[in-house]
Amino acid sequence: MAQGPEEPIPGVDLDRPSVARVYDWYLGGTANWAIDREFGKMVLSAFPAGMYCARANRAFLHRAVRHLVRLGVRQFVDIGSGVPTMGNVHQIADEVAPDSRVVYIDREPVAVAHSRILLERHGDPERHAVIQGDLREPDELWESVADTGVIDLDQPLALLVTAVLHIQQPGRDGRDLGPEAIARYREMLSPGSYLVLSQITHEGLPDDIARQLHAVIQLYDTNVSKHVLRSNAEIRALFGDFELLDPGVTWTAAWHPEESGLNTPVIDFADPSEAAMLAGVARKP
Repeated sequence: MAQGPEEPIPGVDLDRPSVARVYDWYLGGTANWAIDREFGKMVLSAFPAGMYCARANRAFLHRAVRHLVRLGVRQFVDIGSGVPTMGNVHQIADEVAPDSRVVYIDREPVAVAHSRILLERHGDPERHAVIQGDLREPDELWESVADTGVIDLDQPLALLVTAVLHIQQPGRDGRDLGPEAIARYREMLSPGSYLVLSQITHEGLPDDIARQLHAVIQLYDTNVSKHVLRSNAEIRALFGDFELLDPGVTWTAAWHPEESGLNTPVIDFADPSEAAMLAGVARKP
């Protein structure tokens, strides 16, 4: 595993691990610090497959982007995009469609700072942007996306919310606002747009994975942030009346494996359910 940066970025809290930075470490990135790596090692000691689950989710994201580009999508909004590790949405989309446009959104300062550095070096300011925003504030966030000038919100786009919704999105009253926020995004998306989701489930897992995952969730709840796991039916409900693409809601490792490319990691599980995350892509009528 690569080591993280020595000096913190302004605004970064190094008193506790960060979900985004620990996830970056799972993916082999360098935008993490000792506190994140130590926590990640604790997680992997309790859940050895955790790193592969994270990488299977990133591979799903790659395949979903390729699939949607082939369906004609040229605009992508990635909420909870994390830090630039193991292939970014614009890099994957550009493989097939060099005219694609992408806006990255995260509330983690490290994710935003590193994404800006990446885009300065390898991006196109007319086609790519990164903003700091909060999933729980759909209207404000959507206005910020419009202000970039990169995305035409009146035209179809793909909204990507992958490996985000199992992290509790609490409102002032403590309720998880994730489903309400996703419902608002569905309303704001123009017809013909797509919603791409993935999240950890507690349902249908092999017994050993279920036990290990339970222990890991307790670690996260105590040391990082609260988590909310959903059933297959609850994840399907997040798509509302959108039309799910085949094969519907399925394991990340099982969603259109034929769309894998040279820059997509190949994660082999004895059974796709070992990936622990369900995923799906749906189109707004």
